[in-house]
This record gives sequence, structure tokens and C-alpha cells, in this order.
Amino acid sequence: MPNPGRPFPRRSSAEGALHVLLLTTGSVASVKAPLIVKELLNYENTLVQVVSTKPSMHFFDAAKLEEDNLAVGVKVWRDEDEWATWDRMGDPVLHIELRRWADVVLLAPCSANTLAKLAAGLCDNLLTSLLRALTPETPKHLFPAMNTFMYLHPHTASHLCTAEELGWQVGSPEAKALACGDVGMGAMMDWRDICLLVAERYARRRRVGVEEVPRKVPLKDGVTAAPTEEAERMGEAGVKVCGG
Repeated sequence: MPNPGRPFPRRSSAEGALHVLLLTTGSVASVKAPLIVKELLNYENTLVQVVSTKPSMHFFDAAKLEEDNLAVGVKVWRDEDEWATWDRMGDPVLHIELRRWADVVLLAPCSANTLAKLAAGLCDNLLTSLLRALTPETPKHLFPAMNTFMYLHPHTASHLCTAEELGWQVGSPEAKALACGDVGMGAMMDWRDICLLVAERYARRRRVGVEEVPRKVPLKDGVTAAPTEEAERMGEAGVKVCGG
């Protein structure tokens, strides 16, 4: 018999509904996942699902995130669900169903490991299989988050260029004191700015009576956060320079 697993998310039939798929990977910035979900749901006609790697769930309580958003059907999809929902030929495949559900994809945070897998086309878990299955037409936003020296590594520049060639819009990281104790570039764009980017780019209207969240960094060209002076200097040093 087919294995029912957890029921797949259903697309809303409401006019103008936006289905946002948040992908979290093994960076400490995954601690912001509950805040991103809560804030996105403060916009009208916006639905959210989450796909998480096993390392990313070290930084937030997936069960609590689901419990807090039970009324709106938010689920945290993980590797085990891929196999729990498939039993035989003809059964739906989870990473394909999630791709069909999504109107926009946020890879936030994107660790160095997942960035490398994305650039190489590897598909060794639910999240990376989903990345490989995305169509060119699906809007995709990637927000790197890693140690400063991992961010400055030549591989990172190469991988970010490949991601952009694949259609990903890359949100500039921040320079700050990092969780590891180093100080420098590599922190994920502020979670509030990620949510505001989605709201402005996809014409979301805030729910009546819900207080506005202040922006930390203004948008640049309506796509990514304006770089700090540190980011500009590091860009000159060769970080995220495509074709150069």
C-alpha cells in the first residue's frame, strides 16, 4: 500500500496568493528561521513552508515552529519526509511537489557546504534535490552565511557566480561579530531585510493592525541589500566578482 506520510502542502486558490518556500541549511543563522516565518505571515495572502537540512535544525526547534504556526499549516520538511511519503512507482515525490508548490524560494541561510553543492549540482538530501529540480522561471533568492574566511575563500566567489548564472539572486551578507568570535564579512543579511525584500519585490500588503518592522539596510535596485563599506572593499578583493 502507498505510504501516506505527512500530507503535502496545497496551493491556495485565493487570487494573488504567494507561496514562499524557506530553505534553511547548516549555519547558525538558521536560528532566525522562526522569525522569518512569523514575519512573512504578517503579510496578507502569503503562505510559507520550510525545508531544512538536518544540521540546520540544530539551531531552531522545528516542532515548536510547526506548533506556533499550526493554524496556517506551516511544516518543516526534512530528509525523512522524502521517503515517508513515497512507497512505489506513481506515488508523488516530495521535492517535486514542493517545487510545484513554491512561487518564490528563499535559501536563507545558505551555508558554504550547501552553496558548494548547489554550484556542483549535487542532490544528496531533500533540500539539494529540490534545488536541482527548480525551474529557471521560479524566482530564487540566496543569502550566504558563513565564517569570514570561508566567505573570502576563492571557491565562494566561484560558487556564487555559478549560482547567479543559474538564476539565483544573491543577497549581500553583512560584516559584524560572528557567532564563532571572528569579526568580518559573512553574516546573513538581516532577517528583517529579507522579509522586506520579499514584501516589496512581490507586492505584499501588511495585515491591518500589525506593526511595521524597521528595515536595517536599504534595498539596492530593489533586489539586494546595499553593501556596507566592508563589503565593497571585499568585493574589490575578489569576492563575488563574476567574469573577472
